[in-house]
Amino acid sequence: MEKQTSRAMALDVAQWKASAMAETMNMRLIALGDGTATFEATPGPKYYNPQMRVHGGYAATLIDSAMGCAVQTKLAPNTGYGTIELKVNYVRKIDADTGRLLCTGHVLHAGRTMFTADAKLTDEAGKLYAHGSGTFLVYPS
Repeated sequence: MEKQTSRAMALDVAQWKASAMAETMNMRLIALGDGTATFEATPGPKYYNPQMRVHGGYAATLIDSAMGCAVQTKLAPNTGYGTIELKVNYVRKIDADTGRLLCTGHVLHAGRTMFTADAKLTDEAGKLYAHGSGTFLVYPS
């Protein structure tokens, strides 16, 4: 698999290649900016937990992905990063009736070796379903 640089991502969202996780969750990167990234995904019953609601890991993955790609837009080519802390707040249930979700991440702090970011998970009307924050370690690839 070809490694993508942040500069390539910033030029064209269409160049983004979904990971196996993104394909499994049917999530897609739809927008990038300087320190921001937005994903879309549509939850369904295949993501349900035993309580017949979408598993919390679904929202956490969207939040982590949006924040991570937002961080990547601020990095030089051939610079890696990894999530070292993730905090998610669940505001309301997600199920198949929720419809299309949007998750936008924003870089809050861009340091030499550490970044922080936050993200919000909403429906198309802007209703909040979850939000989170994270810390990311930056390292040379």
